[in-house]
Amino acid sequence: MIQTILKGFTVGFAYVAPIGMQNMYVINTAMTQSKMRLYMVALITIFFDISLALACFFGMGALIESAPVVKLIFLGAGSLAVIWIGIGLIRSTPKLNNSIDTKKTMLQVALSCFLVTWANPQAIIDGTLLFGGFRASLSAEMSKFFIIGSSLASFVWFMSLGTIVSVFKKAFNEKSLKIINIACGIVIIYYGIKLGIKFFETL
Repeated sequence: MIQTILKGFTVGFAYVAPIGMQNMYVINTAMTQSKMRLYMVALITIFFDISLALACFFGMGALIESAPVVKLIFLGAGSLAVIWIGIGLIRSTPKLNNSIDTKKTMLQVALSCFLVTWANPQAIIDGTLLFGGFRASLSAEMSKFFIIGSSLASFVWFMSLGTIVSVFKKAFNEKSLKIINIACGIVIIYYGIKLGIKFFETL
């Protein structure tokens, strides 16, 4: 159980940490707004991030359990997709985007976070392949512990990111973002290889 929660945490952490629009909004809020505003933005972001992860994980879980061949497909496709995501992270060059408006109302913030998460086809595709692949590798009993770990990762990441940037805002730069992406890319590739091994074992 603990091992599965830890796996979910590390996968969720590596998936959510790469610098995208969600993270840039939290970063820019931390650099320009009060801590109260920062944590409100972070919690809204966490809500939509976890809701998408749950939809991808359990939605694919129902499909996987209904047809064994789908499980095999998701193991194979998930492995390739996860490795590709990891390689893309290592090769990427994140940029700080100071043009993001961080003075929106909370309703506007919620709408922005919703659109960035749920209206982002790439996020849905990546989430479906990533979480679908891991759902296919787990038993029904263990799957709930995996998604608990993944959800914890989202909470820890966004709250920690906002706090660290707020405290060390003068030292935060694009080089540190690059290091985060490389570390997350390595973790993602490792788990992608493990999914590939599971695929061949299932065959």
